Amino acid sequence: MLQAIPLLFIISFLVFSLIQLAPYDVIDSVTTPNMSQQQIDLLRERYGLNEPFLVQYFVWIKNIFQGDLGYSLVSQKSIAQELAVRIPNTIRLVLPAYLTALLLAIVLGLVAAANKGKWADRLIDGIASLGIAIPTFWFAMILIYFFGYRLNWFSIIGMHTVGKEGQFGDYLNHFVLPYATLTVAFFPELTRYIRASATQQVSEDYVMVQRAFHATKWQIFSRHISRNVLIPVVTQIGMALPMLVTGAIITETIFAWPGVGPYLMGATKSLDYPIIMAVMLLSATLVILGNLLSDILYSIVDPRIRQEGRA
Repeated sequence: MLQAIPLLFIISFLVFSLIQLAPYDVIDSVTTPNMSQQQIDLLRERYGLNEPFLVQYFVWIKNIFQGDLGYSLVSQKSIAQELAVRIPNTIRLVLPAYLTALLLAIVLGLVAAANKGKWADRLIDGIASLGIAIPTFWFAMILIYFFGYRLNWFSIIGMHTVGKEGQFGDYLNHFVLPYATLTVAFFPELTRYIRASATQQVSEDYVMVQRAFHATKWQIFSRHISRNVLIPVVTQIGMALPMLVTGAIITETIFAWPGVGPYLMGATKSLDYPIIMAVMLLSATLVILGNLLSDILYSIVDPRIRQEGRA
């Protein structure tokens, strides 16, 4: 936890520095040919962009410590308030999709490892390869075309129909396609990861001992291997924490889901760097917290880690 503090400062400095190195900023995007240089300079002074680099950085850091992420240079709206509305929307989409993908990956990964080299293993590996190869945006467009346009089963834009914001059925109608897109995007790599972990466990000594005691393959995988595979799964759960905020940028943008994705994409197009820096810093913070969460979950899943710590 103490290491996380200087690391966050380093990350914030890098993020701020990279944004400053960009050849253009928001002032360049809002200026018009009929503006004089004096008007442009006044705009820069108004937003504090005429200050030296370090002055701008320390002002930004000071405001963050006070809970102020700043304001959009384009819309003049509070970034913290915008994120407070959009992050829950992103979580409502990403979390169910990731949990579904994780459950599918655990089942398919264990089945593939139990049938290594057989048709079931080759089929699951082929499905995972296909899922990795298909670009997310292309798969989303295919779903939109067939299920949204041709069959007209599901809505393809937004999270609610205007006037039906409180209806669960309408929300579900908008939710299905982006949820399916993210599930297909998440589960192939998770499946391969769990299959590789389970395959490695098969060669361990405790599996040979269980076979010597005439345990069935189902007993070995359900009672022993599945428990040991939990440790690498915990790693994935911890590292998935940042995805709750920035894990669906492309999908949210395609389906116009009112989450962090369209907000960040819009800020990138308009060079609205306070929003970009706030989202990047938030994402980096979640990566560090995800690592910390993984360490904590390790000790819960595997008591041997706690015993080694005491030793």
